[in-house]
Amino acid sequence: MPADAFEKVVNLCVRRALIFPSAEPYAALASASGGFAGFFDYGNYGAALKRRVESEWFKRFVEQREDVVALDAAIITPRPVLEASGHLASFNDPLVECSKCKSKYRADHLVEQELKKSVDGLSLEKLAEMLIAEKIVCPKCKGALSEIKTFNLMFPTTVGAAPAGDERAAAFLRPETAQSIFVDFPRLALASRKQLPFGVAQTGRVFRNEIAPRNFVFRSREFSQLEIEFFVHPWKLEECEIPKRLAEIEIAFLDAKAQHTKGDAGGENNAGKATFGKLVYEKTISNKWVAYWLAEFIDWFASLGIPAAKLRLRQHTEDELSHYSRETWDVEYDYPGMGWKELMGVADRGDYDLKAHAKKSGKEFSVFDDEAKQKIVPFVVEPSLGTDRLIFTLLCEAYTEKKEKGEIKTVLSLNPRIAPVQVGVFPLMKKDGLAEKARGVFEKLRSEGFAVEYDEGGSIGKRYARADEIGTPFCVTIDYDSLEKDDATIRERDTAAQERVKIRDLAKKLRSALHESALQETTR
Repeated sequence: MPADAFEKVVNLCVRRALIFPSAEPYAALASASGGFAGFFDYGNYGAALKRRVESEWFKRFVEQREDVVALDAAIITPRPVLEASGHLASFNDPLVECSKCKSKYRADHLVEQELKKSVDGLSLEKLAEMLIAEKIVCPKCKGALSEIKTFNLMFPTTVGAAPAGDERAAAFLRPETAQSIFVDFPRLALASRKQLPFGVAQTGRVFRNEIAPRNFVFRSREFSQLEIEFFVHPWKLEECEIPKRLAEIEIAFLDAKAQHTKGDAGGENNAGKATFGKLVYEKTISNKWVAYWLAEFIDWFASLGIPAAKLRLRQHTEDELSHYSRETWDVEYDYPGMGWKELMGVADRGDYDLKAHAKKSGKEFSVFDDEAKQKIVPFVVEPSLGTDRLIFTLLCEAYTEKKEKGEIKTVLSLNPRIAPVQVGVFPLMKKDGLAEKARGVFEKLRSEGFAVEYDEGGSIGKRYARADEIGTPFCVTIDYDSLEKDDATIRERDTAAQERVKIRDLAKKLRSALHESALQETTR
C-alpha cells in the first residue's frame, strides 16, 4: 500500500464518482456560511458497491441464519425514546472554540493530532489538562481555545404543525439504528416466535452532528449502519458455543490492561496475539457472545478481502465505556495516514436498553422463559459497524498500483462478489462489425444475470485501465478473429492474463472464473 494511499483512494473515489461530497455546486456558499461538510453522495459505481456490500451482510447474517430476523424502521425518532436510551444526556463530544476566528473543534482530536496517538477514553478534565500542558491553540489562526464544553450530536426536528417549543412534537433524526430495534422488540419477539438467543438486524441511515467531520467518509454526519442486536438469556451466557472454524482464527489484540501501561490510553506496542479460543478460555474477552460475534465478523471481513492479519481487537477501557456497556471491543484497521482506527464494535449492553424503555413507556419488554416458568428481560450483545467506513476500508485494502509501459496505473483488487461491475465488454474497434458483435455479447451476458458494462471509447489499453480502476474482475474483448471463430478474449484484472473462449461458452467460463477469483480474494 503506497504511503499516500489515503489521499489516492479519496482522489479515485471523487474522480470516478464512487463517493464524493454532497451538494458540490454550492460548496463555496456552504463554506462561507460555516461549512456543510460531512455529507456524501454515491455515484453509479459507488452505489453498486454499497448495494453489494449491504447485500453480502444481509445474506450472511440474516438469510443464512435461523436466529436473526430483519427490521426496517423509521428514521425519525420521538424524543421520549432518546430520553430513555440516554442519548439526550450522554451522546456528547468535547467542544472547544477559538476565541479569535470562532472555529470549533473536538478537543480530543486536537490532542491526538499534537501527541500523534489515540486518547480514546480520557475524561474531560484530563483533556483540559493536556490542552494546557501541550499549549495547544487554534490550528487555523493560533488563537486561544475556550474551555471544553459538551456538545450533543443529535439532529433535532419537529413533527406536525405543533406550536414552537411544544415538546410533544419534538423528535430527532436517529443517531443509531439500535433504539428502534429495542422499542420494537416486544412485537418482533412475538411475531417471529423465536426462542432466546435470537437477533434483529437492521441497516439504514443514521445522523450525527459531528463538530468537525474529517477523513472523508470515515467520520461524517450522515452514514449507513449495519447493526445487529442479539438477545441472549442472562443466566446462560456460558452456553454460547464458538464453532471450531471461528475459535481457531488468530487475531492481534490490545486489552484494557495493556493500554494503561505508563498511565496513558496508548499501549500501541503492547498488543498480543491469540486465537479466539484462547481469548475466551483465558477470559480476556469476558462475554463469550461478544467473542463469538467478533469472530464471525473477522471471518466475514476476510471473505470480502480484509484478512485477519490486517486487523486487531481493542478493548474499551473502563473510563471510555458507553453508559450502557458492560464490555466493548472494537475491531480496528491500520488505515494509511491515520493508523489504527475503529472499523466496528461489539458491545455487551446487558439489559440496560430494554429495562430503560420498559420504565419510560410503562410497557412490557420481557419474554417468557419456559424452563424457569417466568418472564425475563434478555441481555443484548451488539455487533455494529458503518457501511461507509467498511467500504472505505475495502477500498484501502484493494488499492494497488502497477507500472505498465512506464506509467503508474491504479487497480482496485476488489472481491468479485462486491465489485460494481463484474464484466466489461469491449470491441477492439468500432468498425467492421466488431461493435455490433460486442454489443450482442454484452446483451447476452446481461440477460444471463452478470453485472456487465459496455465500453467502446478510446484505445483498448485505456478501456482496460478504466475497468481496473473500478475493480472490474474480467474484461471480454471482441477482435477480428472473433468474427471468424466466434470466440473472444477474457482478460483477468490482477494478472492481466488472457484466454480465448468460444462465445457460446462465455457465460459458463465467466461464472467459474468469478467464483474462483472470489475464493482467491478471500484467502489473499
